[in-house]
Amino acid sequence: MQYKKPERLKRGDTVAVVSPSWGGPSRFPRVYENGLKVLRGWGLKIKEFPSARRDAAFLRANPRFRAEDINAAFSDPEIKAVIASIGGNDSVRILPFLDKRVVSGNPKILMGYSDTTTLHVFLNLQGVASFYGPSVMGGLSQAESLPAGFQEHVRKMLFEPEDGYAYSPYKEYCEGYPDWGNEANLGKVNPLRASEGWRWLQGTGTVSGKLFGGCVEVLEMLKGTEFWPAREFWKGKIFFLETSEDKPPLWYIDQVLRNYGMLGVFERINGLIFSRPMRYSDEEKTNLEAALLRVAGEEFGRPDLPIVANFDIGHTDPQVVLPLGIKAEINCSAKSVRLTESWLS
Repeated sequence: MQYKKPERLKRGDTVAVVSPSWGGPSRFPRVYENGLKVLRGWGLKIKEFPSARRDAAFLRANPRFRAEDINAAFSDPEIKAVIASIGGNDSVRILPFLDKRVVSGNPKILMGYSDTTTLHVFLNLQGVASFYGPSVMGGLSQAESLPAGFQEHVRKMLFEPEDGYAYSPYKEYCEGYPDWGNEANLGKVNPLRASEGWRWLQGTGTVSGKLFGGCVEVLEMLKGTEFWPAREFWKGKIFFLETSEDKPPLWYIDQVLRNYGMLGVFERINGLIFSRPMRYSDEEKTNLEAALLRVAGEEFGRPDLPIVANFDIGHTDPQVVLPLGIKAEINCSAKSVRLTESWLS
């Protein structure tokens, strides 16, 4: 499939902010507004759609209402990008109400992570590239407390596409944020710690493929539904996974990986990227890596499959932006991960 690439952003463009899952802005408005300030600092105009600040209880009870904002944002010619306010745990319920023709006919930047995974999968199946990256409240709001390279990277991914891009690991990272209920913590992150970088678990040579993936727990909610990719979809993909702040136990990850094997995913993909898991001890990270090798490499016969772990995506900060539907390359010899085509038009 040749994916439709959204247009790059320019100063003065208008971006939509929506709450497709949890109504976080209604609970922590200062955190939300601090994230909007970053977008405005990039010269963007903000159009808050009705779901953005609606009460969290109302949004949970009304998935169609949330979906209507997505449809409206994609059909609005003024809007150049759609950014999630935050994640949550039930955006899967909005999928039946999304308009496939509107989304596929009006490709725009969609950015978010965690529960926004459901929207990324939806767009990907409609042939539209999307951007797995920070949300307004999770990542952008804390940008001033993160390494300077974070803002530069996100802005480049949204404004300045090139014919290729080489990712590099951040030298420091944090796990989560101080209590949002305390205004003294506005924009702050938990203590930064030194990163050991990416972990190259197996594989040789160079492989390439279109990026696809998301949050482990959210993808589980899609399996078996009409919104789950067919077996043929996985051919040649570079598949990425990340875990949420809920810290799924190792036995759960083991079972999820085995299920992907039974779905025929490991025999079809060209590479696997796994996140730096949030709140795992060093021993748990080692055991997770062992599970990746055991399940994909041994149980399902892919000792040749390149597997990169401890990657800067998802729930630890700062994260890189991965564009789903865009061709990427994993070079095991050079220990590099890069995009090999422009990610925006």
